[in-house]
Amino acid sequence: MRRVVRCDCWREQVGHARLVDANIPKRYLHCSLSNFTAYNESLERAVAQASHVAQEFPVVARGLFLEGQPGVGKTHLAVAVLKQVIQTTAARGLFYDTRELLRVIRSTYDPSIRTTELQVLRPVMEADLLVLDDLGAEKTSEWVDETMNLIVNTRYNEGRVTIFTSNYPDIPDETDPNALLFRIGHRMRSRLHEMCEFVVMDGADYREMPENGGVDDLLNMWKMRKKTLPSPGRSGRQARAQLRDGKGDLKWSGGRAGT
Repeated sequence: MRRVVRCDCWREQVGHARLVDANIPKRYLHCSLSNFTAYNESLERAVAQASHVAQEFPVVARGLFLEGQPGVGKTHLAVAVLKQVIQTTAARGLFYDTRELLRVIRSTYDPSIRTTELQVLRPVMEADLLVLDDLGAEKTSEWVDETMNLIVNTRYNEGRVTIFTSNYPDIPDETDPNALLFRIGHRMRSRLHEMCEFVVMDGADYREMPENGGVDDLLNMWKMRKKTLPSPGRSGRQARAQLRDGKGDLKWSGGRAGT
């Protein structure tokens, strides 16, 4: 009995087309697991977990939640997994910065825009693998909460794999503006813990590396950062004190997502 099996060339062609459609920013197109520099145990563990998802997809039960300070490589790893999965399995993959996604959804409310909200949301909710970058950086509101919970809950119910990145630490303090819980709420945080393996990435901000710098520079910068960064508890107390004093323009430690 003969079986019809799709050849590797078909998978490569489809994978290439879907990679083009994955909305990966040009800045990150070079990212791969092989060119990620892991210079401490935290980053080595992150690469190992990212590699597991990339190699075992679609037979993976959970996605990843990559947490860490700006510039440690969260977006790099997330894109690397997305690219490898699309190229090796021809899966439907999609990348979105969370704030950009919300902006695109809002734009559909403009009568002059012919794209509907459903046309934007459907590929996000139905992608085989979705990367949502910089979760928690968006300004909180009832509409943001409802929209993000709709996306997360739909993917959770359908068992679709999602990779999130965030600069906000997962600490159980709903009053700390620099905590993930404060930014996304109890309901979404609970879903994320069911959907993802949480991976803390501790490292230097590569953007501060000297020109022509290397691994030794990153290692030294990381050691210096560990000495100077305040603890989450201390930063939270400082932020709350600023709120009480009426200084509303807080400089969130979250900032922009790292690459």
